[in-house]
Amino acid sequence: MKTPRFLLPAATAGILALTLSACGGGGGGGTSGGGGGSDADANLDGRGPITYVQGKDNSNVVRPLVEKWNAAHPNEKVTFKEQTDQADQQHDDIVQHFQAKQSDYDVVDVDVVWTAEFAAKGWLQPLKDKMAIDTSAMLKPTVESATYKGTLYAAPQTSDGGILYYRKDLVPTPPKTWDEMMGMCSIAQANGIGCYAGQFSKYEGLTVNASEAINSAGGSVLNKEGKPDLNTAEAKAGLENLAKAYANGNIPKEAITYKEEDSRQAFQSGKLLFLRNWPYAFNLITTEGSSAVKDKTGLAALPGKDGPGASSLGGHNLAVSVYSKNKATALDFLKFMTSEETEKFYATQGSLAPVLGKLYEDQELVAKLPYLPVLKTSIENAVPRPVTPFYPAVTKAIQDNAYSAIKGEKSVEAALSDMQKSIESAGAGS
Repeated sequence: MKTPRFLLPAATAGILALTLSACGGGGGGGTSGGGGGSDADANLDGRGPITYVQGKDNSNVVRPLVEKWNAAHPNEKVTFKEQTDQADQQHDDIVQHFQAKQSDYDVVDVDVVWTAEFAAKGWLQPLKDKMAIDTSAMLKPTVESATYKGTLYAAPQTSDGGILYYRKDLVPTPPKTWDEMMGMCSIAQANGIGCYAGQFSKYEGLTVNASEAINSAGGSVLNKEGKPDLNTAEAKAGLENLAKAYANGNIPKEAITYKEEDSRQAFQSGKLLFLRNWPYAFNLITTEGSSAVKDKTGLAALPGKDGPGASSLGGHNLAVSVYSKNKATALDFLKFMTSEETEKFYATQGSLAPVLGKLYEDQELVAKLPYLPVLKTSIENAVPRPVTPFYPAVTKAIQDNAYSAIKGEKSVEAALSDMQKSIESAGAGS
């Protein structure tokens, strides 16, 4: 599962594949040490043609924006370099160009979980001083996802967050806490359906779900210094919530194989009372002819310990390469691509979640995308997946050990201890 581009009415099967593709491309080598040095100081006033690099533009969002920019900037035209729809290939393509210090990838679209990795290797231009952008109107978690060691390295472009889907015909008022939701599982039993599912197969989606469970219980995978912090009562309570629910049947046994689409189809066919999924699923659940719950689906924030839970933050950021020759043009293009008008276009043309808080109260948008108010709550309470330059190894440690704990192959304590050790050995503990 890639951090989903918030995809709804305008989505196509192709972009759905992008949304659900694996997030964690392999780590590359390269220079180290953040954005300091001569590369970051060079070409700050450079103007001229630039290249913008992003994954496949299935919903035709990028091309109209580039055409609009080019019409207004004939001497600073943007060439759109369209990548594949596979996140790992996108990641590795960018890494190869950065490693070679090539100047032809001026502005790149990066998954939120790549930002720290690329910043730590010195590939992204720090967005400060004369390269600064205004983030005051952006939702705070989106800004945090673009920040590494206190410095902004990218411009939040689009966001995403987890949502609780529920059967409003069986549950008139959605649960606000995890314990309240588990207490409603008797309703599922009485109706002969499963109670709750998320994405528990051993892949990136499990990192999302396990991180949400830990964060929602007040724990954290990494502390503010970027070191693992898993041997805590809060982390234990969070992972234990999933393990206990799987052991007692509140999470159906088949859910251990679920990815996004498996879980959506289970809920859509009437087999679940509650489902954690991304907002893309709403349009499919409520419009597909095969849906058994199209008029019976409600939306709520993910339940936490005492109120809304902590969703894993999805989305994409825009970054300027330190090797760009035309950074002044690149900065202006960043501002154009994150302007209010453009953010609204993302929502109406591509069903992508905006990063500007005011758009979640825009009645025109809410009429088209009725889940926006719930999604805002989700994003405002969201926590990025572990922000670390060692992300590929960290996510593997989370997946392997959370999967074993949920299945009961390891105790929760042993799984968290092993997760801690694996993340430390990956470099995040030093």
